[in-house]
Amino acid sequence: MMRVADRITVSPTHAVTGTLRVPGDKSISHRYALLAAIAEGPSSIANYAPGADCASTLACLAALGAIVSRTPAPHEGDPPVVTIQGRGLHGLQAPPGPLDCGNSGSTMRMLGGVIAAHPFASTLIGDASLSRRPMRRIIGPLTQMGATVTAGPGDRPPVVIQGGPLIGINFTPDTPSAQVKSAVLLAGLQARGDTRVVEPASTRDHTERALAAFGATVMIDGRAITLRGGQPLTGRGLRVPGDLSSAAFLAVAASALTGSDVTITDVGLNPSRAGLLDLLRRFGAEVEATIEQQWNGEPVGRLRVRHGVMRDLVITPGEVPEVIDELPVLATLGTFGGSVTVSGAGELRVKESDRIAELVAGLRAMGADADERPDGFQVRAGTRLRGGTVHANHDHRLAMAFAVAALGAAGPTVIEGADAVAVSYPGFFEDLERLAR
Repeated sequence: MMRVADRITVSPTHAVTGTLRVPGDKSISHRYALLAAIAEGPSSIANYAPGADCASTLACLAALGAIVSRTPAPHEGDPPVVTIQGRGLHGLQAPPGPLDCGNSGSTMRMLGGVIAAHPFASTLIGDASLSRRPMRRIIGPLTQMGATVTAGPGDRPPVVIQGGPLIGINFTPDTPSAQVKSAVLLAGLQARGDTRVVEPASTRDHTERALAAFGATVMIDGRAITLRGGQPLTGRGLRVPGDLSSAAFLAVAASALTGSDVTITDVGLNPSRAGLLDLLRRFGAEVEATIEQQWNGEPVGRLRVRHGVMRDLVITPGEVPEVIDELPVLATLGTFGGSVTVSGAGELRVKESDRIAELVAGLRAMGADADERPDGFQVRAGTRLRGGTVHANHDHRLAMAFAVAALGAAGPTVIEGADAVAVSYPGFFEDLERLAR
């Protein structure tokens, strides 16, 4: 691979083999930091995700008065340990200016739930990409709980939240979303009475597990989650598992390339994220997931993925919520062998980019037989990619997905905007090169 500023050239390879660790889980890192800020006493978070999105969460919390520091990790090569001195429920302070969430929709939505209970006004802003993403799904429930929430045209950022005393609600989101569920639960933790969220389909449950790790009691009955307001949290020593969504790019590469065999250690194997592994097995890969430990209620272990006989893969609307972040890289399986068809994924159009349109356009530029649909896409097998030039459109998951597709092309692929990987997986291209054979 050859990198020039924000452009990288990815050459074809025969296989990917080897063992490595991936960065700390982005979803869990956000949640640990947010809960640590409203807990009593200090929390230390080892293996905190190194990307720009999770750094945005820390910067916003510091602006709200939480004391955030970093110390060297005890093991060489690990990221620094993040320590946050909690301020307790309702203990954050009015920020001196707008809270810049950068490119992180997770920061904006979940932080909104935290500050909605505080008696001051906050303005949440983001970069150009985040400023195009609608926030109406948190505006409704936070307003119902008692906050005053306004946004720009189309319910897009900036989002202004005037917080204050909240009351618990019963809330059923129209669309499954772990971020929206989390925003409501974080607000509900600081509200009067119980807050109950009933999900239309199950989403990742990191917030529920994190709340329990900090000492809260969370009641779960099927897809209904109930949280009693006013429960104090206690600071903890925490360690973040490796990010399965980051591992997905390497796992897909191993599934697609003949002779591949990749093992990822210390990776999160939360059952609410297991949909990815089931889909890889359906595609034909040999997948072994072995839970070895529990870190703060999160199962952690070893993931081994080997190439197998490739088959067509159909991802249905009911399966989409569990793999919404992995869909771009799962699409690339169709460029190696076995078609990939996805429906019920309209939410992809309001991510960091219109991921349906940009994904299909990029794969077609590389030579794929692919079409977009209103709520999904199809990538048909039978045509080997030729390579070429493709733009990631400032979207980290597209940059990494195009890199995986490029491994099976006939010639090299130039990915422009490749520096977007810094959002979640800064060392992605180095790790991919380490595995290439």
